[in-house]
Amino acid sequence: MRSWIVAGHMALAVSAMAERTIEWPAYGGAPGGGHYSRAGQIDRANVASLRQVWTHRSGDFRTGAQDLAEGAEPGGLAARPTSFMATPIMVRGMLYYCTPFNRVFALHPATGEEQWVFDPGVGPEASHVTNCRGVGSWVDPSAPDAVCGHRIVFGTLDSRLFAVDGRTGERCEDFGAGGEVDLKAGLTEHEEFEHAVTSAPAIAGDLIVTGAYVLDGRRSDVPSGVVRAYSVRTGEFVWGWNPVHPDHAQRNADGSFVAGTANVWSTISVDRRRGLVIVPTGNAAPDYYGGNRDGHLDYYSSSVVALHAQTGEVAWHYQTVHHDIWDFDVPAQPTLADVTIGGRTRPAVVQVTKMGLTFVLDVETGRPLHPVEERPVPQHGAVPGEYLSPTQPFPVKPEPLHQLGISPEDAWGFTFWDEADCRDQLEALTTGPIYTPPTTRGTAMYPGYLGGNNWGAPAVDPERQVMIANTKHFPFVVRLVEREDCDARVFWQQEGTPYCATTRPLVSSSFGAPCTKPPWATLAAVDLAAGDILWQVPIGNLRNMVPWPFHNLVRGVLEMGGPMVTAGGLVFLAATSDGYLRAHDIDSGQVLWEAELPSSGNAVPMTYMYEGRQYVVIAAGGHFTSPVPASDALVAFSLPELPE
Repeated sequence: MRSWIVAGHMALAVSAMAERTIEWPAYGGAPGGGHYSRAGQIDRANVASLRQVWTHRSGDFRTGAQDLAEGAEPGGLAARPTSFMATPIMVRGMLYYCTPFNRVFALHPATGEEQWVFDPGVGPEASHVTNCRGVGSWVDPSAPDAVCGHRIVFGTLDSRLFAVDGRTGERCEDFGAGGEVDLKAGLTEHEEFEHAVTSAPAIAGDLIVTGAYVLDGRRSDVPSGVVRAYSVRTGEFVWGWNPVHPDHAQRNADGSFVAGTANVWSTISVDRRRGLVIVPTGNAAPDYYGGNRDGHLDYYSSSVVALHAQTGEVAWHYQTVHHDIWDFDVPAQPTLADVTIGGRTRPAVVQVTKMGLTFVLDVETGRPLHPVEERPVPQHGAVPGEYLSPTQPFPVKPEPLHQLGISPEDAWGFTFWDEADCRDQLEALTTGPIYTPPTTRGTAMYPGYLGGNNWGAPAVDPERQVMIANTKHFPFVVRLVEREDCDARVFWQQEGTPYCATTRPLVSSSFGAPCTKPPWATLAAVDLAAGDILWQVPIGNLRNMVPWPFHNLVRGVLEMGGPMVTAGGLVFLAATSDGYLRAHDIDSGQVLWEAELPSSGNAVPMTYMYEGRQYVVIAAGGHFTSPVPASDALVAFSLPELPE
């Protein structure tokens, strides 16, 4: 069976090499994600010859201090550097990407030469977590070459939705009010920084479907996490789905959407064949205390939800965390793939999580295709007023990509003194298995609220039925503080509850290194059919952070980003804080090629064929968690000029 798959994969790669143009038409490579391209001109035999061919710089970045504590300092979000998370799309002979300040650029795919730029006027003074992961593309099947027959659509940090002409960058005046729609309409009163669009909208037929990032740790009544659909032609509102219990009203008496609901900040998938949009939900507000939530807010929290694309009605949902009080929201695009289990091939949704657990669900029913067990979890130590779910779902397969919990015995350090310091910290904290509740003493989280897996994973090779996922192994501490002791500088105020919350990385006092044994980041290949980990390797090192030869002391460093897979048998990944883009062999994880970037590449790479030549493109501009300075470089690589 395996040899047949590989042979079929090789045939597909040869066929793709003969194509002059292979697009990357959506953020995830396809409407259902996967970060996969059938382009195979660059392969394991020639990838070592890959060279940088162009760089585009937008000028849109700002510097600031690294912040792993989620805005614990005064100024919070405004003090952070920009995060350049964009994955471009390539469609109809043009490359499109957005900057951290929501400017959209159209580039020539072969040269990176600017064709046009659209500025929505967000500006560098924005106080948000400044990022834009991508844009969407819609082509009118009846008039593709007309004015706005090809539309580039995107949301902004100040909650607007735009449609511009793909050829010129001019506003599509028939969309909304002069080319834009106000996404603040229908929301309860809020400050501007509490609601923003940071992920690419989904295109479902003639509809634009979008969620939004909601700053859900500030107060219990933050604006609704409603998912909304608009006509791509007119900007008219078509439907909204607010994640409340089916028996509860989604709107208030004044017509506004009920506040405090789980939001969909990550990327939405579209199943065109079945007419579904599949959304990954966050946890209900606020993040680390749920005693004030009633059942209607938790019902769709931290779940995968399939909605009928034309109506927004729920087809099915599957909850990955019950009563989530750990900020274990579903962070990644639900990825569509056909998976053969027990000799039967089924269309599946592959969902990675911050817990390092992977759920493989039937796309038609939402039922797990691999067994999932409801296992007892810790029931002691919760603060007064909190309640806990007695069990949580644990997939039997695929295998976990992360250790599930932490104890003082896990303490690690570069030196004996460093290790002793980490052990002392752990002994002073609440520790235990995953889902140990947050406490006023402080709870060590491993995995932490950044993951495990996050928004960049996974990539899926559909021929091999292999999932590629990058995983963080970085401990954090969350501590609840009684309301009367809450300092105004604490970022997670959780207003409307008895507790605010603080978060911090669990690191040694002397070196600032994580208190757990490296690697602190890994890349893994998982056989989706069997559920087994095929290989797991450390990614990155301390290069550019400590002097030679000490940078090789640790393999596997802080990362944020995601992988891309090609028919050439390659996995491309940047993500690591050492600032390199690497190509791995998909069968072994071995690094076959690497190139230093202008900054850390905290995005998902993409690839395309244009006029017979394959290009690999990565945004290299840093992330607020990265120790590398922010930048604005979009970098393209290709093989040397090919003979005619």
